[in-house]
Amino acid sequence: MTAKQNKKAPDATYDAESITVLEGLDPVRKRPGMYVGSTSSTGLHHLVWEVVDNGIDEAMAGYATEIQVTLLANGMVEVCDNGRGIPTGIHKVTKVSALETVLTKLHAGGKFGGSGYKVSGGLHGVGVSVVNALSEYLKAEVHREGKIWMQEYERGKPLKKVKPIGNSKKTGTTITFKPDVQIFETLEFNWGAILDRLRQQTYLTKGVTIKVIDQRKNHRAKNYKFYFEGGIKAYIKSLNRNNQVKNETIFYVDKEVNDSRVEVALQYNDGFNETALAFANNIINPEGGAHVVGFRTALTRTLNSYARSQNLIKEKDENLTSEDVREGLTVIISVKLTNPQFEGQTKGKLGNAEIKTYVEQIFNDSFTAFLQENPRQAEAIVAKCFLSAQARIAARTARASILRKGALEGMTLPGKLADCSSRKAEESELYIVEGDSAGGSAKQGRDRKFQAILPLRGKILNVERARLDKMLANNEIKNLVIALGANIDDQFDLEKLRYHRVVIMTDADVDGAHIRTLLLTLFYRHFNALVTNGNLYIAQPPLYQIKKGTTSKYAYSDEEKDKIVKEFGGGASADSTQAMVMETEAEEVELAEENQSEEEVKINKTKALARINIQRYKGLGEMNPEQLWETTMNPETRIMKQVNVDDAALANETFEMLMGVDVAPRKHFIQTHAKKVQNLDF
Repeated sequence: MTAKQNKKAPDATYDAESITVLEGLDPVRKRPGMYVGSTSSTGLHHLVWEVVDNGIDEAMAGYATEIQVTLLANGMVEVCDNGRGIPTGIHKVTKVSALETVLTKLHAGGKFGGSGYKVSGGLHGVGVSVVNALSEYLKAEVHREGKIWMQEYERGKPLKKVKPIGNSKKTGTTITFKPDVQIFETLEFNWGAILDRLRQQTYLTKGVTIKVIDQRKNHRAKNYKFYFEGGIKAYIKSLNRNNQVKNETIFYVDKEVNDSRVEVALQYNDGFNETALAFANNIINPEGGAHVVGFRTALTRTLNSYARSQNLIKEKDENLTSEDVREGLTVIISVKLTNPQFEGQTKGKLGNAEIKTYVEQIFNDSFTAFLQENPRQAEAIVAKCFLSAQARIAARTARASILRKGALEGMTLPGKLADCSSRKAEESELYIVEGDSAGGSAKQGRDRKFQAILPLRGKILNVERARLDKMLANNEIKNLVIALGANIDDQFDLEKLRYHRVVIMTDADVDGAHIRTLLLTLFYRHFNALVTNGNLYIAQPPLYQIKKGTTSKYAYSDEEKDKIVKEFGGGASADSTQAMVMETEAEEVELAEENQSEEEVKINKTKALARINIQRYKGLGEMNPEQLWETTMNPETRIMKQVNVDDAALANETFEMLMGVDVAPRKHFIQTHAKKVQNLDF
């Protein structure tokens, strides 16, 4: 058949009228995910960040000193700043108020040139207009030129023209908005996420005060105020508060060059992991960029140069590598520039080539002076790097002996691994199961085509305080690395991952939670790309099986169990012995039947059918293979949680606190949250 024969006849219905033109803010409402990432909780919070960023831009420009965010009782959010206030005069091009232009036109604002902002976080200029488009109601109130100007909107459409509603001696902007229930899956704001984000912004903007107030119904009233005189120096101190540090004096530099500003703060601790946070115009860059490259180049060069000048590195010795000087490093790199070139809408990576040179030059000069002025602390830093170099050589040897090319390609897979038949990574799953008993049930209950099972014996090594050579000497970790087939640490390659879903499946008790935490620590520290790419999951096995007669249901929480018991006609209380009979009692009924008459057996069976039997699963091994498949492994019925990291700095701090060597912070955390823990099984 020729190409000509393949071609379809013209469609008479496809004409000029088939082309849809979305005007104003319609594209935002049609495709909200393109502008705020998603319609889930992440996108909901993005609305707050966009409005707050306008106040931060005013603060960075030197016009605002205070921002206040209030979660109101009626479900709205109010964001105030004491900056200059959005202009309210008539715009020459749009012929309407500049305020209305900013709130209703994409790519309109003071961030595209002119004298509006020298430095700003907004790259695309869609921030507050997107918030307007995705809100069922928005009110803008501007204090400017001695008056208070106000305008209201409904789903992006202005209800009336901008008008003055009073006089004012202040300046600033207040945006009050209510997210649209037609757009977002949830309208519940996460108080902790808002606090963490605004605390971070305060660290990054010296001289600004940010207040956060919670006035929501059914929430305890809360009021926080953030102000950090030290800026990112205070941020470093906060990040290292649970660590033993090598240099008590935090290195800090803040300099301008060619209309760009470079701010760097660093401190070494006795840990094995690097915490590096990079920002451009207060926007976090999780993928780094030119400023990070410049910093790392200068750090390695400066430490090697200093160590050789002080004879701490002999002529015959090799130089320290970038890997060596980054172990135990906590660093924040914050740059501010007039025309940031980000890669993608999410601004994950900074692309400005010139900033690499600026960071390299400023950091090299300032850090060299710091080392010379603090010789004792400099020696401690270099000693830490040398120890890292020795460990790197030992780890290289261990890696070479364990992670041979053949092993990683599946030629010598672990004996305990029950592999799947499929060789397509995108459809394959690896279940990491606690214990041989649960592993046996999982192996029998799985779908062999795409589900692989790797049982672990007991609790793996806590990798928070272990180097790679010690880790690879642990059989359970070694088996896991080989099974995944994608190497580990800086050599980890997602393209070689043998399973695109890696599922942690542990018992619903204290030991299971501990094993899960140890595995999460391992993945976060040494397979980070697996986590950030969304390949890691946690299985959710049921806590209870509730049975009445021939009908059975599964419950994943006590609340769900009580609900099912009610449906079956039992009492509401989970402790009601009249409403349930445990499996052991059911067995006793069966044994008693041997000494009963036929009529008595019939009566007792009728009673048994009316009873509600509740089985509490304390371990996966208590489920037979069919139950495990039906509840936890069948893609059509299972519940799984995907592991992701919304805030890398907070996650890093939490891992250090819970899994690190310092006991006091962990004890405080347990005491603080002990009352929130329910149904511990000892």
